[in-house]
Amino acid sequence: MTGKEVIKKKVEDGFEFFKSIRRYLHQHPELSFEEVETANYISALLDEWKIPHKKDVAGNGIVGEVKGKNPGKKTIALRADMDALPIDEKNNVIYKSLNKGVMHACGHDVHMTSLLGTLKILNELKNDFEGTVKFIFQPAEENLPGGAKRMIEEGVLKNPEPEAIIAQHVYPELEAGKVGFRKGIYMASSDEINIYVRGKGGHGAMPEKGGDTVLAASHIIVNLQKIASRDASPKIPTVLSFGKITGNGAHNLFPAEVAIHGTFRTFNEEWRNKAHRIIEETASLTAKMFGLECEVVIDRGYPVLINDEELTEELKTSAGEYLGKENVVDLDLRMTVEDFAYYTQEIPGCFYRLGVGNEKKGITSGLHTPTFDIDEESIKTGVGLLTWLTLKKLDNG
Repeated sequence: MTGKEVIKKKVEDGFEFFKSIRRYLHQHPELSFEEVETANYISALLDEWKIPHKKDVAGNGIVGEVKGKNPGKKTIALRADMDALPIDEKNNVIYKSLNKGVMHACGHDVHMTSLLGTLKILNELKNDFEGTVKFIFQPAEENLPGGAKRMIEEGVLKNPEPEAIIAQHVYPELEAGKVGFRKGIYMASSDEINIYVRGKGGHGAMPEKGGDTVLAASHIIVNLQKIASRDASPKIPTVLSFGKITGNGAHNLFPAEVAIHGTFRTFNEEWRNKAHRIIEETASLTAKMFGLECEVVIDRGYPVLINDEELTEELKTSAGEYLGKENVVDLDLRMTVEDFAYYTQEIPGCFYRLGVGNEKKGITSGLHTPTFDIDEESIKTGVGLLTWLTLKKLDNG
């Protein structure tokens, strides 16, 4: 197997090129389901490196393979997401987003760069390893129903079928040069809760005539808080939060409809389904107390992300070999979500974190903020480690 020093030298030699890829992608972000030019850019690089691939998968996705010797021996899949966020960048950097109101504030530019760099190196080393590396550039991670679900439906995990899938995600809370792993349950499921309280409306001076949709909506929000505080097991972290309430009334007018929008997140699929029923029953019964009707629409989002325990332990050990054990940390549960979870429902998967922060350089902003940025030295870790983990996994068994 190719040694880590060979990989590190290739990463060092290619660092300025990899950095230029990231900067181009950062300057040209595209929203979910709109990643046309991003896909064209990736495809052009793959064509230049003579790496076969297929475009327009599940929209703007790209799937291909780098085959080593004896390609049928084993297949490992690598995934990077492509879409950006509707955020106006506030950083004063030469690679600032050129698309006003759109920004790679979640680091997907780094994910694509790491995978591209890995593929370039693996393609150069294809006579030195056995097996096949299937790569997936996935659109629309940020918006439901999520690009992962659509790509799976279009067969990206077939012909050949990978025995495992690996992805990384930037983590500004962790210093560049470090990575984090967690075995088992790691990230929450997520559902969008939409509640519509309806009545005939009415005059605020005559509440006895009924129709106070605003008051009913307020009671619904309060009553639903018992789901997390009373109905959920202490062993299952649960969050139910409402971020938007809309009623087109006036100072003295009850609107005919009040809409409530929120998010429900947890770590257990059985409890998730039960909670959906409780939300519907509680909202409907509360509205009925006020003589009103209530419609509950739950848009089911991403499932719980579960890192395969054996695979994750194996990759964590390999990461320690490449970076040093002191640079590999254990991660806590996260109530945030990721559509990579769909892949982990199908085959063993590992979703690990890439440190990109640097407190001394003032690079500390969180994800999904207009000042998010990375220490570009982290690209070396992103490319090098993903290459090393892939080769180690192909070599083991």
